[in-house]
Amino acid sequence: MNEQRTVSPAETDEERAADVALRPQRLDEFVGQRGVEEQVRILVEAARQRQEPVDHILLYGPPGLGKTTLAQIIANEMGVSARLTSGPALEHQGMLASILTSLQDRDVFFIDEVHRLNHAVEEALYPAMEDLAFDFVTGKGAGAQTLRLTLQRFTVIGATTRAGALGGPLRDRFGVTFRLDFYEVDDLVQIAARSARLLGVELDASGAELLASRSRGTPRIVNRLLRRARDYAQVRADGRIDAGVAAAALEVLGVDGLGLDELDRRVLGVLTGTLRGHPVGVQTIAVSVQEDPETIEDVVEPFLIRAGLLARTPRGRVATAAAFRHLGLEPPAGTLGATAASAQAELFQG
Repeated sequence: MNEQRTVSPAETDEERAADVALRPQRLDEFVGQRGVEEQVRILVEAARQRQEPVDHILLYGPPGLGKTTLAQIIANEMGVSARLTSGPALEHQGMLASILTSLQDRDVFFIDEVHRLNHAVEEALYPAMEDLAFDFVTGKGAGAQTLRLTLQRFTVIGATTRAGALGGPLRDRFGVTFRLDFYEVDDLVQIAARSARLLGVELDASGAELLASRSRGTPRIVNRLLRRARDYAQVRADGRIDAGVAAAALEVLGVDGLGLDELDRRVLGVLTGTLRGHPVGVQTIAVSVQEDPETIEDVVEPFLIRAGLLARTPRGRVATAAAFRHLGLEPPAGTLGATAASAQAELFQG
């Protein structure tokens, strides 16, 4: 399916320019990821004092949590330029050489989806990261020669949603690794309020709270929901977004009280329907909901697991008692979480 989900953390081409305008540019504007933010602040300040580039950094975690934003902020704080690309875009060594030779002293080279680098490109990146050198071959056959270009000092910041797919040799060349996790609701409220000010939207505290609570812990999603609520408020209300307007807008979008959309509910429907009680593989789920397996594994599952609606077992995926109840169903005996919930209910009844 190519249809863009409202609660998808992936960025569309149409909203990229809008998102760039909303992104924080300095660490003082960055909200959330407190442990990571403080470590980045120390790294940057230490590098500035020594007049050195920041050590190579690997950022990993679910999409939409600010990996690209953080890379740009690091470049801004260092007072240098950032060159942004992605693993699939670096199709051959020549493209990598063109970028590396254009970098100035202490510049940032950001590679999104770094786990998808072409093998030859990845191997060419090793000496660049370690020795500030790029090796290339001129000529063919017996007359071929290997030449080495000396590069300016620079920082590679790699981003990935699948840290396990990164090869050991590349992973070991990053001096610092940070995991970005889902945001707390309070942080998303701050992000929504800041974005509303930049967009010139009147958003009250209750509206920001409701949008944040249904944004799946993801800044990109809260900004998208804010824009859709702005459209709804402009057409169906007085332009002001409060809790009632936000709730009505999200109902139109099919985003429920937990932040689930139609695809989430279809995935849970597979696990609570005819296959209820049986562990299910990701391939079976993907075929049942007509989606790509990677989308299920990388985008849908992480939030459902975090929300306590789905669990991974050695035999496959199973729905929890909370998932049954969210869909208005009674969980069968033996469902994960059903016993504890029943005991708690009896305690309250007593």
